[in-house]
This record gives sequence, structure tokens and C-alpha cells, in this order.
Amino acid sequence: MERILALTIDAAGCEAEAWLNGIAIVRVDAARPRATLPVHEYTLAGNNRLELVIDPRPAASKHADDAMPLPKVSDGKTSAHLRVLLPRAGNSVDEGTARVLAELQWGPPAGHPYQVPHTQSQVVALPVNFPRWRWMDAPVVNITPLLQQQAARVLRQLTQEISRGETAGFINAVRLRSEELAAAYQMPSQEVVAMLREYLAGLSSSGPLYWAALPKEGPVLRKMAGGRLLECLDTTGEPALRTAPDGAGTVHVFPMRFAAVEGKLYVLR
Repeated sequence: MERILALTIDAAGCEAEAWLNGIAIVRVDAARPRATLPVHEYTLAGNNRLELVIDPRPAASKHADDAMPLPKVSDGKTSAHLRVLLPRAGNSVDEGTARVLAELQWGPPAGHPYQVPHTQSQVVALPVNFPRWRWMDAPVVNITPLLQQQAARVLRQLTQEISRGETAGFINAVRLRSEELAAAYQMPSQEVVAMLREYLAGLSSSGPLYWAALPKEGPVLRKMAGGRLLECLDTTGEPALRTAPDGAGTVHVFPMRFAAVEGKLYVLR
């Protein structure tokens, strides 16, 4: 693919989260003040809703929607900047030469009061022609303890299979996501699957895998895309399916966003 549509976000003195079409893409903070990543698989033909959230509630908070906003006063240095970029053909994501397709910027002057979480949004038409992604037609679901336990069973089965060096179950579980990633980045689907199989095989061959513990009641399910997708998190807001740090501190993360259709869970992002 010659041109990669990319999102870049910066934050100073605050946490900031980028959302695209109702899906949380990335969060930055003092430890990671900047992030850049491709966003084809979250992008729609026509209008797209871009959101910049300042000091969002913890991702795994069950009461984030009900919590009262917190008052703050700006020191004049707190800011965040979100852009969607289209690099020139053959170039990497260079903000000096890339075309800016959308932009949200926030930075209140010193002494100015504000409340968090604070959200800025923009609807922008992007020059893409992707197929209609499956998550757009998934049913809106309510989060229940039964759904949490169902998600927990899926995640535990996947960790057990990967630990045994069995890759077929995981590859089949994310088949729909892999197909759409291939379409998003104009790659043969067999190539996407081969890359995933090689990655999983490398994990199991490097030694025993230890997995981060799931909450007793199952993963925290965070609604996205208007409730059509459910992101699996632990109580810290990190992806629920991830390895514990190894001796070098390396953690392998497997983000999981399910759609629930007629009693079954499907990984769509």
C-alpha cells in the first residue's frame, strides 16, 4: 500500500485519548506523551467522527459514565493535539510533509477553569473507500455477568492453547478481524494469517508463557461503537488478554473487541 492513513496524538500535562467512530484508538500520558499509528480498520467511507478526550475516566471504570466532572484550572502548559494525516506517496508519516485531513487541538490559557473529562469532536469526510466493516452491523448489547463469564471462557481457552503451542484456535477466533485487516491494508488474507501464525509460534517456542490474571468475575467489558463492540479489559484498564512481564520486562498484548451475535462472541477488532 502506497499511502497509510495515520493518526497522531500528543499530550502535555494531562492524559488524552483518541477515538474514531466510537472506538478508542490510543491513550497517551506522561509516560507515553506521543503516539502515531495507522487507522484504516477504524475508518469509514464518507463521514467519520473524530474525538479527543482530555483526562478520560479509567478505561475499566464501571461507573465512568455516571461520575461527576472534575473541576481544574489550567497552568497554561496543559495541552493535547490530535491529527489524522495522509503522507505523500512513498513517504513515511512525516508531519512536515503529510497532508492534514483532520485536526483537534486543546490547550486552555493559564488560569482558565475547565472540567474533565473534556471532549472535543469533529466530523470529517475522509478520502477512503473501504468496504462496510462488520462491526457497523453488529447488534447493540447490554453488558451482563453472563456475558462477562462467556468472554472469560473464551480468553482462558485462548491462553491455554497458545501456551501449548496450538495456534489454530486463536487464528480461527480472530479470522473475521484478520480478513478485514487484510482488506484495510490491501494485503492478501493468507499473508496476514501467516504473520500471525509465525508470531504465535515464536511466543510458545521462547519458553513458558505466564498470563496476567483475569478478574474473578471475568474481564471488564467496555462499550465501543455505540455498544456494538465490547473491549475486554482488566481492572487496571489494560487489555485482559496479555502475558505477564518476562525477565526482560516484555509484555505481549492481544487486544480483544468482541461483537455478541445470537449468543456467540466474534472478534471483530
